[in-house]
Amino acid sequence: MPWNDKSGGGGPWGGGGNNQGPWGQGPKGPSGPQGSPPDLEDIIRRGQDRLRRALPGGGGSSPAIFALIAVALVALWAFKAVYTVQPDEVAVELRFGKPKPELSQPGLHFHWWPLETVETAKISEQLVDIGGGNTSGNGLMLSGDQNIVNVQFSVAYQVSDPRAYLFDVSDPDGMLRQVAESAMREAVGRRPAQDIFRDDRQGIAASVREIIQTTLDGYKAGLNVNAVSIEDAAPPREVADAFDEVQRAEQDEDKFVEQANQYSNQKLGQARGEAAQVREDAAAYKNRVVQEAEGEAQRFISVYDEYAKAPDVTRKRLYLETMERVLKDSNKVIVEQGNGQGVVPYLPLPALQPKAPVPAASGVTGGAQ
Repeated sequence: MPWNDKSGGGGPWGGGGNNQGPWGQGPKGPSGPQGSPPDLEDIIRRGQDRLRRALPGGGGSSPAIFALIAVALVALWAFKAVYTVQPDEVAVELRFGKPKPELSQPGLHFHWWPLETVETAKISEQLVDIGGGNTSGNGLMLSGDQNIVNVQFSVAYQVSDPRAYLFDVSDPDGMLRQVAESAMREAVGRRPAQDIFRDDRQGIAASVREIIQTTLDGYKAGLNVNAVSIEDAAPPREVADAFDEVQRAEQDEDKFVEQANQYSNQKLGQARGEAAQVREDAAAYKNRVVQEAEGEAQRFISVYDEYAKAPDVTRKRLYLETMERVLKDSNKVIVEQGNGQGVVPYLPLPALQPKAPVPAASGVTGGAQ
């Protein structure tokens, strides 16, 4: 048997019939009315008794207790006094709440806690999304031509002055978001909706970045805006179909204008080519006529010179050449005189002429009666 049950059923600790526990007394029920909470002071007292029994020497004011407490305090102080700065961060130490002039670079550092505290700031580039589906802000903005556009954009920024970032502004990130949204509304409100939709997004982004940086410098926020990117710009869903129809109409207009310009350039090029051809033909005709005239003039001069040397011979030669040109293509019959010694020769002159074709008879003629 693990214990003697004859002592009255007190359990393994020999508590007798009083139903005592391992600490000399049994569990107590609620001292007050049924269902009331247990006594808190009694619970604390029992916990202290357990701690005293667990410590060496059985409790009391032993020096070991104070040594253990001192070691714990030293460990806590060392844990608080040593801190680590990450590679993308810098830290600023504060002595009695006043920032020190030097910055703590990435690595392991020591400071006198609790007289000194540490604040860290990320110096790597960060990105914040504004507008559109972002719950932090509404992207609906009014353009310069009284149209409503839904703009979603992002701002890439970096901490340039950690002290100003940590201590001059209470919420620099939230302030950046508000300033960026305000700057975008200002830039969009000065321009027509078509610029933010398609025509001049880069110009608007540059203008917004300049406004944001100027405002942050005025607030001494210690932030540098690297870039502003307009990710999406669309009309509200209620009028999206109408805007799409307008966009399609403008695209059709541009297409028709391009087709008209192409047709115009084609016809203009063809007309210029024909005009150049006409000019070239006219120039060639001019040169030919001039050359022929000069040749005829030179020929006339040469004939005149020959005529001046021998008028009779030249006159006869010109006559013969002229008659040759005139009679060259005509039908001629030449009869020499003195042929036949007084006998008149007979020539079938009509037979020498070409006969015209006889047209075919259109009907059948009857015989003689």
